Amino acid sequence: MKNFELFLTQSGIPIFYFKIGLGFLFSFLITFFSVPTIIKISRRKNLMDEPGVRSSHLRKIPNLGGIAIFYSIGVSASIFAYELFDLYKFLFASMIILLYIGVMDDIVVMRAYKKLVAQIVVSALIVIGSDIRIRSLFGILGIYELKYFISVIFSIVTFIILINAFNLIDGIDGLAGGYSVICSVLFGVSYYRLGAYNYPLVVLSVIIIGAVLAFLYYNLSNYRTNKIFMGDTGSMLLGFLLAFTSICFIDVFIDRKLPGVPRYYLQSAPVMAVAILILPIVDTLNVIIIRLANKKSPFDADKNHIHHKFLQLNLTHRRSSFYIILYYLFVVGVAYYFRHININLLLVVILLVGFLGAYIPDFIYVIKNNKKTNH
Repeated sequence: MKNFELFLTQSGIPIFYFKIGLGFLFSFLITFFSVPTIIKISRRKNLMDEPGVRSSHLRKIPNLGGIAIFYSIGVSASIFAYELFDLYKFLFASMIILLYIGVMDDIVVMRAYKKLVAQIVVSALIVIGSDIRIRSLFGILGIYELKYFISVIFSIVTFIILINAFNLIDGIDGLAGGYSVICSVLFGVSYYRLGAYNYPLVVLSVIIIGAVLAFLYYNLSNYRTNKIFMGDTGSMLLGFLLAFTSICFIDVFIDRKLPGVPRYYLQSAPVMAVAILILPIVDTLNVIIIRLANKKSPFDADKNHIHHKFLQLNLTHRRSSFYIILYYLFVVGVAYYFRHININLLLVVILLVGFLGAYIPDFIYVIKNNKKTNH
């Protein structure tokens, strides 16, 4: 690859745009051509997602789409964003562990504590081994630089929460996939604007977009024979990669005085990262609060997720996903517009607007029912 880069440099073709174009194309095509084979094998071996308490579907659907997403990202990122694997030695190992755990869970349903242990191992590998961690809170609650031990624990917990949060929003067609694409676009554009040093992360974001868009072609298909879910394999992998890109994003704004690394400063960087990942964060917190208020275990299955509330309004999966993503894009817009105000005030505003989105469908449902009662 390095010899090829030298050839391109001599030809005057910008290597970065070449990597973006081919990275997207490779990742899209690999997923696109892998999924039909996975669907065929899943149907033949009856490796299907059975409708249950948590489910929003009525028929058995193959749920190993995450394998195609992993295959695509693993191959494409190793070729076009190989610098990341040089820089963060444990990144690929962490992805492999998540693949194994995800596939096991999608096929035989693992016990929650076993999944949690694996997620702790993966998070510790990337946080301690690759030093991907939240080093500063930039003044949130008056806290700036974190001590190493606190930083490690806080970062591991953040990884675990985001991995599971993405798993929880994967309840209707197009939501987890569509939201991952939006997050990757937002992080990719941010990294691009932050200069050449961050270009490998731009390429990774583009590769994730390509892989997930190809998956969405099948996930949103009207033909039952084409339909597939990403399963835990896909949602955990995407949650992990988006946690990784968000922590790298916050890290860009910490001046570590490294030679050749440009200096940037945006005090609201952690809140911007929270705003981009606001849907899984709010949905998970909201569901846990409701379960605890009802004196239930936070791990009990129920239908209190935001996407369930939209389905209750008799909206289709596609429309529900579209409205949810649109609203949370509005939250990102609010965060960006007010990015220069006090960081604590901005965090409160973002969380309030985020939680409001979780209850808008409830308000609409009550208004609709009142109208029916009055008629």
